[in-house]
Parts: sequence; C-alpha cells; structure tokens
Amino acid sequence: MDIYLPLAETSANLIVLLLIGGGVGVLSGMFGVGGGFLLTPLLTLVGIPPGIAVATGANQIIASSVSGVLVHLSRNRVDIELAAILAGGGLAGSGVGVIVFSALRTAGQLDFVVQLLFVFLLGGVGLLMLIDSYRARRNTKVTEAGKRPLAEAMRRLPFKRRFEKSDTEISVILPVILGIGIGFLTAMMGVGGGFLAIPAMIYILGLPGQVVVGTSLLQMALTSAVTTLLQAGNTQSVDVVLAFALIVSGVGGAQLGARFTLKLDPNLIRLGLAVLIVAVAITVALRLVIPPTEPFSLG
Repeated sequence: MDIYLPLAETSANLIVLLLIGGGVGVLSGMFGVGGGFLLTPLLTLVGIPPGIAVATGANQIIASSVSGVLVHLSRNRVDIELAAILAGGGLAGSGVGVIVFSALRTAGQLDFVVQLLFVFLLGGVGLLMLIDSYRARRNTKVTEAGKRPLAEAMRRLPFKRRFEKSDTEISVILPVILGIGIGFLTAMMGVGGGFLAIPAMIYILGLPGQVVVGTSLLQMALTSAVTTLLQAGNTQSVDVVLAFALIVSGVGGAQLGARFTLKLDPNLIRLGLAVLIVAVAITVALRLVIPPTEPFSLG
C-alpha cells in the first residue's frame, strides 16, 4: 500500500514506514535513544531524500521520547532538572545546526556530509561502547559512578550543582556543553543524540544507570521539539504525511521498549546498543563506497 509524500515528492509503502517507526520506537524506549541514528538511514534506504529524512525524523523522536519517558516517570527514574539544563544547551546547538544544514543544502553537499557524519560519529561512539561493554561483562564487579576516572576528574570543574534525583554533584558547564552538541546533531543528522548522551551521562557526568535512560529521553523530546520548529520555519523540510506515519507507530513501540528495559541488565542494554550503532555505521559506510547501479540521475 503506497502513499504519496508531498514534500519528499515520492511514494513509499505505508506498511514499511509503520514498521520502521515502530521498530525505532522500541529502541527509543529500551535504550534511551531517539532512534534517529537508525531512522534516517532506513528512510533513505526506502527512497526518502536525506534532507527530508533528517528534518522529519525529529518529529518521530519527539513522539517516541515522550511516550517512553512517561513510563520512566511513573518509576521515578527521570532527573527533570538535569534534563532541562541539557535541553537549554540543545536550544543553542539546534540553532547553529539548522544554519549549517541550510547552508550545506544550498551548496548541494548535504547528503554526502550527513552520511559521512553518520559513519565517523556512530562508528567511533559504537566501538568505544562495544569495548567498554565487553570489559564490563568480563568484570564481575560493578563500577560505581564515583570511581570512573573521567567522571571523577570532571567533578573538579567550577559552577557545581547538586542534582538530588541523580544523587550527584557536577558542574553545570558539562550538561550545557553536552546539550549544545546534542542539539547540533539533532538538526544536522535527525538524531536525538541519545547514542552520545547515554555514554556521556555515564562516563563524564557519572550518573547512576537507573536515571540515565529516562533523563536522556526527556532531554531528547525537548531538544527535538525545538529543532522541528526551526527546521519547519527555516528549511521547510518537514513532511507532515511522513511524520504522521512515523509518530503513530513510534509511540506504541516506545511504550513497549520502555517496559523491556526495566527488566533487562543495564550492561546487556549497553552492549546491544553498541552492536546496533556499529552495524548502522558499517551499512552507511558501504553505501558511500559501493558504486550505485545508476550513477547518473536527473533532479
């Protein structure tokens, strides 16, 4: 069953779009990531232009993140204060990202740059998480947040604030900088930034594992909402029909994924996310180096 996507100027199978949205929603609720790192490549694989996939994907991130965070809120596993600070930095990052996005689109280099960012950023983060997850599973002792060397060093920065929900005291500089980076990536790549936020919250901010997923989902929902508004107003790249199909399926998937994560071992969740990120990076890299069947196109 094909539907026409007016802004993308192409048709796509509705069932496939619903499966993509639902699957990404499950990942959002389970891993605390927006799923954009997987959503954008999958949409381009079914024929959606990368620029439309990036801008429209933020809508699905909002819906799935809100759906997932409601489950974590009911379990008292969300640091609202920290998420708000992260989102504040995300506002500035999103603004810069939309400007760069628009400039690259005008220059005709957007598709290539987006895919290249996916390869290097996802590949690097995924490999680091994979190595750390492997070491954690070999070690029978659980590493406490306060004993992580990098997190301990970051505690010496000024402008400290205590976050009661996370039971930690850190410099507010760290979440602001992290939020700026997440906002930029959300605008440029259509990702929620969870694949970056989760490792940073654990290894740099030193947060306990039980609040990381819910807090990540809340900041993603807030940052993605701002990014969607900026993209719609400045680049007119948000396809409403595509967004609706992804949102409908993503909300249900996020609820399911959030319930899964409450029953799984945090180390197993981290390992699964690392494998998935590396797999997506390899797929995008292959698409950059394998010659297309039709090297020339009109457009």
